[in-house]
Formats: sequence, C-alpha cells, structure tokens
Amino acid sequence: MQATVNATRMELLSLRRRVALAARGHKLLSQKRDEISRQLIQISRQLGSLRQEVEKELIEISRRFVMARATMEPENIKSAMEVATKKFSLAISFAAIMSVKVPKFTKTIDGEIISYGYSTTSGELDIALKGLEKVFDKLLELAEKEKQAQLLADELQKTRRRVNVLEHVVIPEMQQTIRFIYDKLAEAERDNISRLMKIADMIRSD
Repeated sequence: MQATVNATRMELLSLRRRVALAARGHKLLSQKRDEISRQLIQISRQLGSLRQEVEKELIEISRRFVMARATMEPENIKSAMEVATKKFSLAISFAAIMSVKVPKFTKTIDGEIISYGYSTTSGELDIALKGLEKVFDKLLELAEKEKQAQLLADELQKTRRRVNVLEHVVIPEMQQTIRFIYDKLAEAERDNISRLMKIADMIRSD
C-alpha cells in the first residue's frame, strides 16, 4: 500500500478521517459483541434449567405410558389413541435482538386431548396425556430459545471477526500509512527548507 500511496496532505487528511470512522465502527461493533455475549449467557442459563425441567417431565410421561400399556389391553390402547380430537397450529413471528432476527413461536390448540371413555382405559394414560399437553409449552419455549442461541452465536462469531479485522488489520495498516505519508511530507519539507537556505546563501554571496 505504501509503495503506491500518494504522499500528499489531501491523502493524509482522508486517511485520518477513515481511521476516525473505523475507530467509531470498532467501538460500536465491540459494544454489539459484548451485548450479544451477555444475551447468550442469559439464554444459556435459561436453557440449562428449562432443558432439565423438560427432560424430567418427559421421563415421567414415558413412565406413565409404560404403566398404562402394562395395565391395558393393546386393542383398548389403540382405540383410545387413534381418534385425534385436539387440533394444533403453530405461527412463527420474528423479533430482533441486537439486529438479529430470532423466531417467536405462538401455538393455537383446540379441543380436548382425552377423547375416550374411561371404562377400558387406565388412569395412568390420562395422567400421561395431560402431562404431555402440559409440557408442550416448555418444548416450544426450549426450541425457540435454542434457535435464538444458535442465531446469536453465529452473529457473535461474525461480529468478533469484524472487530478483529478492524483492530488488528485495517486500523493498524491505515495508521502505518499515515506515518509513512507524514514522514514523506516531513522529508519533503526539510528538502524544501534546505533548498531555500541554499538560495538565500547564494543571494547573500552576490
């Protein structure tokens, strides 16, 4: 860059403005990086406890289903489960976290999850189905937060790369070029003064 740069005052002023602009960009990106990191830490903490809750409830639901199967005739289980009376729809909207679009899930459920008679079914099946209905909200929240964490982690990686490029490549290179131009201008100024002094000496000697 230095071999082809124009060592002029206009170029020096232009580079100084670009360094100032890059420094402001670096500051803003650093703030964005720090805020995304904070948001990720917060989501990660929520994910940890939420995942534990979901796993615990799903294990209990599975246990209840196993107990229901052990106490019911296979044909009764089949007839109880084959009629779908609960309708489910999912809407996805988007919110912005530090300019990153993250999904928000909204569910709509109509109908009752239990649609069978109680004479041929086990109470364990009722408890399992009710538990499954209850845990569904947490499953959606878990999926939502995991996707948010993934998108924020991707953005954090991009932002870190931009900060590093500005900090370790772009700004140092421009500052080095500024020093190069300044040295060239100072050298030219010294040569100018030397020539003027020689001319003055020549005039005085005449």
